[in-house]
Parts: sequence; structure tokens; C-alpha cells
Amino acid sequence: MNITIVGATENNLKNVSLEIPKHKITVFTGVSGSGKSSLLLDTIAAESRRELNETFPSFVQQYLPKYGRPKVERIENMPVTIVIDQKKPANNSRSTVATYTDIYALLRLLFSRVGSPFVGYSDTFSFNHPSGSCPRCGGLGTVTDLDIHKLVDFNKCLNDENVFHFPTFTTGAWRWKRYAYSGLFDLNKKIKDYTKEELDLLLYSPQVRLKNPPSNWPKSAKFEGLYPRMYRSIITTKEGKRQQKVLDTMICTAECPECHGTRLNERVRSCRINGKNLADVVSMPISDALVFIDAITHPLAHDLKSELHKRLQALCDIGLGYLALSRCTGTLSGGEAQRIKIAKYINSALTDMAYVLDEPSVGLHPQDISRLKRSLYQLRDHGNTVLIIEHHREIISMADHIVDMGLLAGDHGGEIVFQGSYKELLKSDTLTGKMLRYNAPIKEKPRKAKEWYTIDHATLHNLKDLSLRIPKNVMTTIVGVAGSGKSSLMEDFLQHGGNDAIFIGQKDIGINLRSTPATYMGISDTIRKLFAREAVPDDKTQLKRPSIQLFSFNSLGACPTCGGKGIIVSDMAFMESIETVCEDCHGSRYNRQALSYRYRGKTIAEVMNLTVDEAIQFFEGQSFLPQLHMMQKVGLGYLHLNQSMSTLSGGELQRVKLAEHLFLTAIHTSDGLVKLSSGHTYIIDEPTDGLHLDDVRRLLVLFNEMTDAGNTLILIEHSIEVMKQADYLIELGPGGGEAGGELLFCGTLAQMRDSKKSITAEALF
Repeated sequence: MNITIVGATENNLKNVSLEIPKHKITVFTGVSGSGKSSLLLDTIAAESRRELNETFPSFVQQYLPKYGRPKVERIENMPVTIVIDQKKPANNSRSTVATYTDIYALLRLLFSRVGSPFVGYSDTFSFNHPSGSCPRCGGLGTVTDLDIHKLVDFNKCLNDENVFHFPTFTTGAWRWKRYAYSGLFDLNKKIKDYTKEELDLLLYSPQVRLKNPPSNWPKSAKFEGLYPRMYRSIITTKEGKRQQKVLDTMICTAECPECHGTRLNERVRSCRINGKNLADVVSMPISDALVFIDAITHPLAHDLKSELHKRLQALCDIGLGYLALSRCTGTLSGGEAQRIKIAKYINSALTDMAYVLDEPSVGLHPQDISRLKRSLYQLRDHGNTVLIIEHHREIISMADHIVDMGLLAGDHGGEIVFQGSYKELLKSDTLTGKMLRYNAPIKEKPRKAKEWYTIDHATLHNLKDLSLRIPKNVMTTIVGVAGSGKSSLMEDFLQHGGNDAIFIGQKDIGINLRSTPATYMGISDTIRKLFAREAVPDDKTQLKRPSIQLFSFNSLGACPTCGGKGIIVSDMAFMESIETVCEDCHGSRYNRQALSYRYRGKTIAEVMNLTVDEAIQFFEGQSFLPQLHMMQKVGLGYLHLNQSMSTLSGGELQRVKLAEHLFLTAIHTSDGLVKLSSGHTYIIDEPTDGLHLDDVRRLLVLFNEMTDAGNTLILIEHSIEVMKQADYLIELGPGGGEAGGELLFCGTLAQMRDSKKSITAEALF
């Protein structure tokens, strides 16, 4: 039996119909923007989620998220679909690998049963429970100390300007008034001259009601000292996040001195199994924790041992044995978070499900890929349908069925160009087929360095006293299995000697619903000025030129219904927020007045909906074309100018950042063109993540241009295609976590061929 999709038109899909075999692994390939996510995530997964919600009683449905019906004629024989994406769990300081996988709950039960001495039941061992948490840090493992001398100028009195160095505490502000109007202090007395009682009152007083407050004191207000007030209303709140830069100058976060970062109180830490307490076990790498669990012989531990072994083994099998169970989930990479989810579902008793995976190979060394493949086979062999969006050769080759989408990206994509087996794909004329047949040659004449950066005795994180050199003005690739220390090495380099280097990672770049490629690249204002100056109104009797603000969805031009967002965001409290397209502006973001003007026949919404490639043609001769050409150069020609940055992948965000850096540092010639500048050092973290093999080829052309222009490129990479083009390679390993951090190899590709320690050489040659 097959899953049948008929007439899918979501996003750029062009009336797509296909049959997907059940209980098989089907891989969806194609260039970025060709419609893979539109088909799998926005059509199949979205419809499954919507129909599943409709199976609940009406009473329950009112509390569930409301999903819109995707644009598809019909889907038949559809199983319940679970998306295993790279979205990290909520960045909560109380969420760890152990709590997220439910391993911590089992460990708590284990220690309450067989730990000695007996200190309490399962809840007692929780750092999120008052009976188990450290009293000093409250179970966080860290303490935040406020340097009061950075907040308060002790040489000033309360009446002086800037006596408190925080925006909402400035002299005259309402928070300042809580001290100045309290009647407790002499406003003209320097704080350094306060008595001990006065200083304690100002700094440490808990919330109290004033007995005889002055007339200008608010009736309902309570007095509270600076320390507790800062912690309660600033440091731990959203306001603190908004003022993070200011806070960073006056607070420091350090390991809790009482529990030493373990989060647990002394009583809980006194309970041990085979000499180890619970804090010792969760601080171990998962692979070591598995050995510890297997060594327990107590009869009461039998059932728990079996369940813990199964969960820990699944994490080891997928290549995450190097992670510590105490690791905060917010510090995981997208790939690590995804693989944790895969391991979780491998042990699920549910069967006949459909699992949608979005590029599970991201961030994986060739050696780790084989582990991932075994886990994906397990998921399928448990009676499930596995649907994978993927670009990696190895994952494509393991598929039972392949669907190739294209021809190109954006409006030039959205069609199925091939369906069949891997052998048939290799013989096809599609872009994917051609690239899979192409075996990139190994660079025979690498560039030679004349100058070098030096790293001495690096010990950051798991690095084991590394000393090495990195060549300048060549392309260097840092390789090694996941967790081997590649990012740590570059972090150390940036801290000691690489201060001027430009680091381009995949972390968010201040994105929100209102940020777009056009706003990020700084061309929105110029386009708005064009409209204000040259746009023609539909009403030809309109004589007054419009304001530039009319063409901004953040100002006068905003749709009144959605406020210029283009979507309506419904807050679902403890569940994920739901986004629906605004029914008034249909997602354009603009109001009717803004849309009544046209520039060269197009409204502001239509112009901003152009792709980068289309905009280059439409705006021929305009001053901002160099920014668009840089976007095109990094392979983002398919992005729409108004596309919300929150919809971009980590790899796309990274390339937007790269385009911006290249433009800002470029040399502008008299004929309006730009040339790549020289003398810069770029550190780029896994730039080929999420890229089709043809996109990788294009990106390598850019990297070679950047290097030839006189720049230094240091790429943290797993792509074989990139490694083959490197002038110099540095390999760390041999394993991840504590098993990594060693220098296995540094040198050219020719030298790596003869290396006996290199793990990567086997995949390259």
C-alpha cells in the first residue's frame, strides 16, 4: 500500500501528485528551495497533524492548536506523521539531555531503590524539587552575582544624576522614585557615608510596606532593596534579556560553590551506588554511564537496568555517546537535538507511523553517517515509513525509493523530476543524478602558506593541550567526528590571537517575523524611496507624493489587522504558538493605501515578493545591485526579498551573514561593480549544511575566489567535496567528548593519504 498525494500546490509546488511506498525509506532530494519541505512538512505532516486533532472530541479540540488545511486536493492512506526536525528543545536552564530523554526520571528511581544510604524517594533526587535541589543555586548549578559597585555610584547621593547605572533606575525614573520618595534616606547624603543600617536597607531589604510613607509615595507600593529588586524584576525577566548588554557589565555567572555545578544538595549527593552518586553518573559521557549501569548487580535494579540500557545504547548507537547526560539541551547543535529525537523514537512501542526527518546528516563526519544509517534502518524495520529530506550521498544511496525535485529553486522548482531507485537516479539526467555521478577530484596543487597563526597549549573544553599552526591566505578545513573539538579549537583561536577573524556561524542573527533579506542587507529603505519618488498611484488625480513611511510594513503602510506581520500569531500558552496567514492582506503585510501605488507596474508587495534573482533583473541599474549580487554569489538567489528570516534554515542564515560581510568589506569600483577585498580571516562553521551537491560546487567557487583575493579561510566541515578542495587539513579526534580533543593530523591532502592516525583519510581516498 502507498501514501497517495494528489494535487499539492502548497508554496511553490506545481500541482504535485505522487505515490510514496509505506514501510520503506524514501529520500527527497533537490536543490535548496525546490519544494522538498513544502511537500513533506507543509503538506503531508501538516495534513496529518490537522486530521489527528480532528479525531479528538470537540471539548478537547478547543484546547488544541488550530492548523489550516494545506493546499492539496487529497491525501490517501496517510499514517500518523511525526516530524523529527533540528529544532532544539526550549532553551531552559533546567532542561538537560537526561531530563529530555526521561533517563533522569529512571536514574532517580534507581537511586531511590538501591542507593545507599537511603535518603528518600524518587522526587528527592530531582534538582527541580525543593527536597533535592541545592539551596544556594535552587537547582540551576550556577549562581549569578551582581557587582553592586557597577550598579551604584557610592560617591554620589540619590539626588545626583546617574547614581544608579541602569536604564530604568536613572534619576527621575519610576524605579529611582521607589528609593528617593521612600522617606528613608537623606537625598543629599553620599551613599558611601550611609550608616550600616541605611546601607543594608538600601541594598538588602526584602519587600516591606512603609509605616508612615510620604504623600508622594504610591499607596500600593512596597519598598524593596536594590539587590532583591534587581534579581526579582530585572535579572530573571524579559527586561533583563532586553538589557543584556548593560547587565553583562555588572553581573557574572559562575559555578555554584556549594554544589559545584551538580544542582543537587549534599544529602542527595551522599547516596551512592558502587561509589558513585547521581551527580557523578549524569556528569559522565553517555557511553560511560552505560558501563556504570551494566555493572549494577542489585536485584531491585533489574527492570530499571534493562530500560536504562536500552535508552543509553540507542544514544550511543547514533553517535551521541560523547554527550554528558547533564548537558543543557540549549547548548546542543540542531543535528545533536535531532539525533536525540531519533534515538527516542527507536525505542517507541508505536508502529506503522510515518517519520519525517529534515537533513539528519547535518554536522556528521563520514564515520558518524554509518551509525545514523543503522538507526534509520531500525526505525523502518520497526514497521514505520521513513521520509527524509537529504543531500548527503550516503543517505541518498540507502533509500528504498527516491523522489528528486526541481528543476531549480523557488518559482523554478516545485516539480517532481525523478522517481525511482538509487541506481536509476545515477543514470538520470537530473541535476542530482549528474552531481552524484560526478566524483570531485582531489586538489593536486594546493596553495602554499608563507605565514602562519600559532595555537599554543589549547585546553578549552575537551582539547588536550593542543599546539599547532594554521596557515594564512589558504583554505584550511577543520575535520573530525562530531564532538571531537573542532568548534572548541576555533573558539580558543578567537580568544587567543584570532581577534580580528570574522566568525560566521549558524546561530540566530537577531531574527524575528519582521526581519527579511531586504532589511538585513540594507536595501529596503532604497526601495521605499524609489516608490515614494517614482510610484504611480492607481488614482491618477492624486497629486501629493506619498511619504516613504507608507511603503514600510513597520510604519504607515502596515496592514491594520496583522500589524505588518503578514500572519496572525495565536499564543497557545504552554503549547507552540500557531501562525495563520492574515485574511485581510493575504500575507502581503501592507494596507490598501500602500498597495494603491505601482512602480514599473508592480505594487510594493509584489516588488518585495521578488526573488533575489528576479530583483536583479527588475532593478537593473540601481545602486543596491551589489548587495543582491552578493546574495546570488552565496547561492541565495531563490530567496524572496520579503521572506521572513525566521523561516530560513541555519545554513541559509549563515550565508546571508556571509553575503553581508562580503559586501561590507568589498572594494567598490568606479564602474559600480564590487571586488572581494583581501586581508581578512574567515572562520565558517559547516557552510555546506543543507546544500545540494550542485550548491556545494557553487559555494566552493566562491570560497576559492575569496582565497585567491588574499583572504584566509578556515572551514569547519564534514563535506567530502569541500575537503578535496582544501589546501590544508587539521583533523581532531579520535572520538567525541572526552574521547576527542587530540590532534590526529595536520597537513595537505597528499600527506593525509599516508597518515596512519587519520580517520577521515578512509572516506577521502
